[in-house]
This record gives sequence, structure tokens and C-alpha cells, in this order.
Amino acid sequence: MKPTIYDVAKEANVSIATVSKVINNTGRIGEKTKNRVLDIMKELEYQPSSLAVALTGKKTFTIGVLVPDIANPFFAEVARALENNARKSGYALILCSTDYQLERENDYLELLIKKQVDGLIIATEPKDLKQFKNLNNRKIPFVMFSFDHLALESNVVTTDDIRGGYLAGRYLWEKGHRNIAVITETQRASGHLRLEGFKQSFVDEGMDFSNTLVIQAKSKIEEAKEAAHQILKMENLPTAVFATTDLIAAAFINEARKAKVSVPHDLSVIGFDNTIHAEMVEPGLTTIAQPITDLARYAIHQLMESIEKPDMAAHRMMLAPTLIERESVRDLIKRTS
Repeated sequence: MKPTIYDVAKEANVSIATVSKVINNTGRIGEKTKNRVLDIMKELEYQPSSLAVALTGKKTFTIGVLVPDIANPFFAEVARALENNARKSGYALILCSTDYQLERENDYLELLIKKQVDGLIIATEPKDLKQFKNLNNRKIPFVMFSFDHLALESNVVTTDDIRGGYLAGRYLWEKGHRNIAVITETQRASGHLRLEGFKQSFVDEGMDFSNTLVIQAKSKIEEAKEAAHQILKMENLPTAVFATTDLIAAAFINEARKAKVSVPHDLSVIGFDNTIHAEMVEPGLTTIAQPITDLARYAIHQLMESIEKPDMAAHRMMLAPTLIERESVRDLIKRTS
């Protein structure tokens, strides 16, 4: 049988109330008594029930994290970075992947609330605003990660997607590319923002963007492959492709190789995120890097502050992306020394 709080109290020769105070770090207890109780708990391998702790109104030291697709390397790397930062604060994560489905989103939110998590980090763009507004009404701290929504009162930690798209467009322009195709993720506002920034870079150069081919695709392997086929079957290939996630870009490069289209000699590719895909694909992927480590650190920090200070005003934090240059983009401009 698992040891109980009664067993700990008996072995330590103290009251149940004293053990409870040690667990919850409340009340005045002598250091000697506190250490004796902690030693007994360790000796008996006693673990307080998270539900029991929650019922006392104390912390459970757990954080719920909602992501749209854990198979996407960006969210896998985000989850790892969040966990690393949460552990430093003594917290554990409960990770839920919605697969872009409303039913799962609602079910997981209810589950996490029932688990009495101390706060939430939400990286899914809400399909049902009522559910998320309910978090505000119930005073459950949460941070929106990698997206923003003006209807919600919450801390926000995100990347400047418009700036990132602009950097990608300007880079291709400077390399002499004018005939470009774009593959953008439709399920997330980030895809639209990256496209807007990309467009603006061309408008600033006086170029008409209306004739540019834009293909909509989720950041999933099968949809990325289908989008790649649409481009690779064109009679006149563009000179470059901007994919608004690295997953889409990596899938495109793989399909191009199968079609005997050389990257970057025949067609250049630039991605977005700077995930492990960017380093593993051949050739190495030039991409717009999201500062994943910093995003995770700020998200955990903002959530900790919201847990400790429920009435604190929300903050919206936007971090700048950077260009990482590798080998997937060809310079079409002949430079003379």
C-alpha cells in the first residue's frame, strides 16, 4: 500500500496538521521538525496527492500546455524548452496536442482545469473564443504563445511574424529572385502575417505581388508534399519558394530531389522557424529563426508572475526573428570583384 499522510505523521511523531503545513510550506514550524518530516517523507517515498493539495487551495505545481501538433518539430522544440524552464521553477508540464480539432481543444481544456493546473500556456489559435474567455472569468492564469488575439485578456509571448516574412522577401530580392512562389500555413494567423510581411518587402521594391503564386497548406507532411507537387509540375518553375514553416520547406526540398530538380541550382528555398529540419535537410535550409529558447523563458516567466500576482496587468511581448543563411538559396546576381 502507498504510504499516507497518517503514516508520515506517525513515523515523525507529529500531528497530521504539521505534516500538511510542511507539504504546503505554511505556518510556523521549527527547522528541525520540518527536516524530520521531509526525511520521513523521503524514506517512505510519500507523494502528496495533487488533487488533495488542490483542494486545500494550494498549488499543484503543474502547468497545462496546449499545442496544435506535437509532430511539428517547432512545437516539439517549444515543448522541450518550456519544460526545461518550468523545471527550474519547480513545475511539471501536462502536454496536450489538439491536431487542430475543436473537440480536442475543448476536451483538453476541461481536462486541464479538472487537473487543477496552476496555469496554462496556449499555443493553439482558439476556434471557440468562449472557452478561452471562460479562463479569464474563472481567474485561471494563461499565456498565449506564438499568437495573439485582441478579444482575450492574457499575457502574450510571440515572434514578429510580419518582420520575419519581410526578412525572407528582402533576402530573396537581394539575391535577384523575382519569380517566387509561396506556400503558407492556413490554420494559423502566423502564416498570414508572414505572407503579409513577405508581400510588403516586394511592394517596397516597387514590384506587383498580385501575380505571385500562393499555395495554402497546413504544416503537415502530406499537405506539404501536395503543395510541392503543384509547383514542381509547373511548365515554368519559379526561381525560389518561400515556405512559411521549415517542415513545409524540408518536404519541398525532398520532393524536388525526387523530381530531379536541384536546390538551389534550379530552384531556391527559404523556410521559417529554424527547427532541426533546417539543419538536417540537404542542402542546409536558409530560414527565418524564431528565438524558441527566449520565447519559452519569457512565457514561463510571465505565467509564474500571473500565478503569484493574479491581478497583475497582462503584457504582450513580441520578439524579433533573425535570418539564418545556409545553402538553399542561390544568388542570381552576378557580382564582380
